Amino acid sequence: MELAEDWLVESLRLYQDFHAFDLSGATRVLEWVGEKGVLVAGYESLKKNEILHLILPLRLTVKENQGLFPERDFKVRHGGFSDRSVFDLKHVPDTRLLVTSGRPGSYIQVWRMGEDNDVIEAVSTVDAQDKEESLWPRVSVFSSAAPGILHGARLSGLRTVEVESLKMTYSSGTSDSEPLSSLQVLDADTFAFCGTSGRLGLVDTRQKWAPSETVSPSPGSSAERWCAEVRDRGQGPVPCIASLGSHGQLCLFDPRNLSQPVSSAQCPVSRPSPDPELLRVTWAPGLDNCLAISGFDRTVQIYDVTSWDGKKVQAEPLFTHKGHIFLDGNEVDSAPLVTAHTWHPCKPRTLLSAASDASLHVWDWVDLQAC
Repeated sequence: MELAEDWLVESLRLYQDFHAFDLSGATRVLEWVGEKGVLVAGYESLKKNEILHLILPLRLTVKENQGLFPERDFKVRHGGFSDRSVFDLKHVPDTRLLVTSGRPGSYIQVWRMGEDNDVIEAVSTVDAQDKEESLWPRVSVFSSAAPGILHGARLSGLRTVEVESLKMTYSSGTSDSEPLSSLQVLDADTFAFCGTSGRLGLVDTRQKWAPSETVSPSPGSSAERWCAEVRDRGQGPVPCIASLGSHGQLCLFDPRNLSQPVSSAQCPVSRPSPDPELLRVTWAPGLDNCLAISGFDRTVQIYDVTSWDGKKVQAEPLFTHKGHIFLDGNEVDSAPLVTAHTWHPCKPRTLLSAASDASLHVWDWVDLQAC
């Protein structure tokens, strides 16, 4: 208890703002709908799982602290139920449509949030090419006049279908069976993929399958699993790919030359990830060269990558969110595992994080090095 009490006192200095909430069930997805809404969904097997569109409390949507507000909790705007566990969820920009995937992974589901009601209802399904119990399709969304769903569990099963017509508009056409850990649409014609072995690739859908990719998997043990995220063009001078391994290795790649990392670091994680499916690395949309990682323990770590050079370094986080350990009086060894995190699209140092005990935290961290 002394550690928890010490953290509570220290949190007054560590956080500009901090809010804790309890969901009806744990979530692995945190997907923004504009600046005020976030989507969550349950992932338990053998039961119906809620999909909820939550509106942030008014206090979290104002630009400045303006005192007390009557609504201090999330408000449910829309809700629905999925017969499957939801491992991935994407909002189709400028629409009321959502796309989900999970186990069993034989198809992708399309949903619509009601305009005149509060219901999230299933409207269509997309068959997945890979139908293996151990795999489930990763998904991303092409935003255009005719939005498309990019999905696949392996490189060989990559497809794009139009959301409305369900017509297939792209297929990888390869026999490469590399399992995928993440997919990310970059613009109207290109996307990035990361394989579980660490293979990174950039694909132009206007051409036949000929991805620009890493020559070999990122350095590490054969048992290491990887995930990745590409920094948006508006987040820095050049796009950059961050690749995170399940043993805590973090590599940065220049998309113009994927032959080797431009820099790498070893993050001080307490142990290899107990569930590599929960690994997350995310770039801060409002801060240059800052990223966050989770999926190793009960924390979210934030790093500034500007100090890294071409050689592997031992990285030290700018900030570590430990609220999921101490806030509910958990013992360090029995605290819940962080299942997801995301940066606020507009508030530079505000993040949301969720844990396996169904806790949901919204926190604005203080950069003590800048104080």
